[in-house]
Amino acid sequence: MRKFALLVLLSLLPAAAFAQAGGNGPKTPYAGQDARDIKSLSADDIAELRRGGGWGLAKAAELNGIPGPAHVLELKGELGLTPDQVAAISAVFAKMQAAAVAEGERLIGLEYTLEEQFRNRTMTDASLRQSLGEIEHSRQALRFIHLSTHLTTSPLLSPAQIKRYAELRGYGQEDPCATIPAGHDPAMWRMHNGCK
Repeated sequence: MRKFALLVLLSLLPAAAFAQAGGNGPKTPYAGQDARDIKSLSADDIAELRRGGGWGLAKAAELNGIPGPAHVLELKGELGLTPDQVAAISAVFAKMQAAAVAEGERLIGLEYTLEEQFRNRTMTDASLRQSLGEIEHSRQALRFIHLSTHLTTSPLLSPAQIKRYAELRGYGQEDPCATIPAGHDPAMWRMHNGCK
């Protein structure tokens, strides 16, 4: 009798789980993304690329104490930048942003082409390999643009300014989710730091 009761109970578990899920079956982290024009890029991703934003590509420099121009300029007062520093860093930023916008548009176009080939069922192994190669080359170029700009910016600052920059940005804190530093987009900060 116990075996029979156990079998009945076990047979009801999948039905109970289905009912608890709302009867719609399991949801994936991709649910809702199928409505995107480019499935691999969110609207925020596209906006970030189109404005020449960092898109998290320069973390290797930023989080190792090598500041980038955008946030340095945002904090120019707190860092005590001289007019010459502001002019030099502004020129670095303008050059970076122009290159990043152009490469970001290229990446968006390449992702759209990949998307269309899957949507139209025209993708082949050869065209997939070519598309992915072009996309990765574009991502590499975009990452180089952002990381190399950090290398250009850092020598324009004094060691004291770099130290102050790290403090103002909240680096070195035990919990990066506890305080969002000045100059950070809160949503991007939380996403990049794995905050809930």
